[in-house]
Amino acid sequence: MTADRVVPDTNVLISAALIASGTPFAVLKHVVETGILLFCDETFEEVATRLMRPKFDRYVSESTRQAFLADLAAVAEWTAITGAVHVCRDPDDDKLLETAIAGHAESLVTGDSDLLELHPFRGLSIVTPTAFMEAVS
Repeated sequence: MTADRVVPDTNVLISAALIASGTPFAVLKHVVETGILLFCDETFEEVATRLMRPKFDRYVSESTRQAFLADLAAVAEWTAITGAVHVCRDPDDDKLLETAIAGHAESLVTGDSDLLELHPFRGLSIVTPTAFMEAVS
């Protein structure tokens, strides 16, 4: 597996924002340093709205979370989706798959069992953060 073009799911990114010593942060750091982080407007909006929820105030300041989002936006490559993928049990996850396919990603990194059970999907590797880091190390 390569870290060339990667779509991390929302929970991986939220974990990375909240815990700089965890595996999700290591995934994000590795992708930013050696590959391409992929978003579409819909996936980025989901991360932004969820990360800015008040329940995270006790972990990381609002300004730190805003800076994290700005940094993500600055280093990411953006792709467009049309809503053409409909395969997940959770329809909200389809946008992650479509972002990966439209952006020619090699990997989608997630802890979501609805996505993990689809591995591999149209040549896309769908793995946990731990499995991703083991594969690229």
